[in-house]
Amino acid sequence: MTDHTFDFDLVVVGAGPAGLAAACVAAESGCRTAVLDETPWLGGQIWRGQEAHPSSPEAQRCLARFRSSGASLLSGASVVAAPLPGLLLAEHNQQPCQVRYHRLVLATGARELFLPFPGWTLPGVVGPGGLLALAKHGWPVSGRRIVVGGSGPLLLAVAEGLRPQGARVLSISEQASWHRIMGFGLTLASFPAKLCQAAQMRLRLLGVPYRCGVWPLRADGEEQLRQVTLTDGRRAWSEECDLFACGFGLVPNVELPLALGCELQSGFVRVDSSQATSVPNVYCAGEPTGIGGADCAQVEGRIAGYAAAGQTSKAEALFAQRAAWHRFRAALATAFALRPELKTLAADDTVLCRCEDVSLGQIRRFANWRDAKLQSRCGMGTCQGRVCGAAARAILGWDMESVRPPVLPALVRSLISQSQSEPPPAAAAEPSPETQPVENGLCAASSTNH
Repeated sequence: MTDHTFDFDLVVVGAGPAGLAAACVAAESGCRTAVLDETPWLGGQIWRGQEAHPSSPEAQRCLARFRSSGASLLSGASVVAAPLPGLLLAEHNQQPCQVRYHRLVLATGARELFLPFPGWTLPGVVGPGGLLALAKHGWPVSGRRIVVGGSGPLLLAVAEGLRPQGARVLSISEQASWHRIMGFGLTLASFPAKLCQAAQMRLRLLGVPYRCGVWPLRADGEEQLRQVTLTDGRRAWSEECDLFACGFGLVPNVELPLALGCELQSGFVRVDSSQATSVPNVYCAGEPTGIGGADCAQVEGRIAGYAAAGQTSKAEALFAQRAAWHRFRAALATAFALRPELKTLAADDTVLCRCEDVSLGQIRRFANWRDAKLQSRCGMGTCQGRVCGAAARAILGWDMESVRPPVLPALVRSLISQSQSEPPPAAAAEPSPETQPVENGLCAASSTNH
């Protein structure tokens, strides 16, 4: 059996902007609410480090509201399976635990999209968001020559964040055309705060070339990156650098929603006007429903939290605000849509699956993702297909058909405990006097030791 069992009215998976927003309104509505997150900090990747080094007033307001909402936090908790309706199997402090719920909000966020090209596995080729996170936590980038490339607003944010760390940002290459970027800029006129943010960011990057309609062809070096070759479709040139921060936007983390049986639409979790998924009592908000940024995620999170708490009128009052951010989300998707040339960057001998060392040519022989996994071990490594699966979808059009537990790498004793799980009670429990708000990063709800 598991070491601990927790019981809540509402459980939120993910402590980013959407998850925190959902938890705040649900807890304030009287629900016994808990947030589960893999990381030891609040705010997800986008607000990483805000508690220790405040820089975003918006983040500070959200974090402060959560701290005073009465919601509980189970930090460093990984959800590895959903064996039964109303029950999650998680690991906390390397120990299995069961989390029972009556309503569930999935706010699992997104991750960077990497597309393979010759040399992309060389040391020195990294994701933009990953590099910035490393730099903020002390990884030395001072004096290092960095080329930033790929697609999306994250490129500018990363370049801006690296310069105060002493990095020499040589150039920023955006694969989207100038025409699309200018069209997106016009859209920002309806979002003055976003337009001001973009203008200030570009101002702080004066002197750094920002090229549109440019993408990588290959990275070269022996045991370490030495240079990257870029193209605008007419000519190619090389730039010597120490690091190449390259990512092609974001892809949603839909593994847990799939494991729960949630339906997808165009790669995202399908939800109704109340953010409810196709699975009863399960809601979804933020990037898994569409890549729209922190503002959009927060509005969706509040709608999901209110709807799950039975506060229908309060949820409906936010529909117009969400509609506006959905227009921004649609403009974002249109402006930074990937150009077809990116599908042909990788040669047949280019590695697609880094975990199992499987090339693109090896998996082209198969008809779909399932066959490729069975016969080539592609997607069977530590990342469980999160990197190569997203690349295969972008290049070959393959969809992830299903997800088998564990959703994340798990301890054997956690998997054993799954077979001993019992269905949660059908009726919602009354608030327990033992339930307490977050303290020292641990969920202080009533627990049962076995």
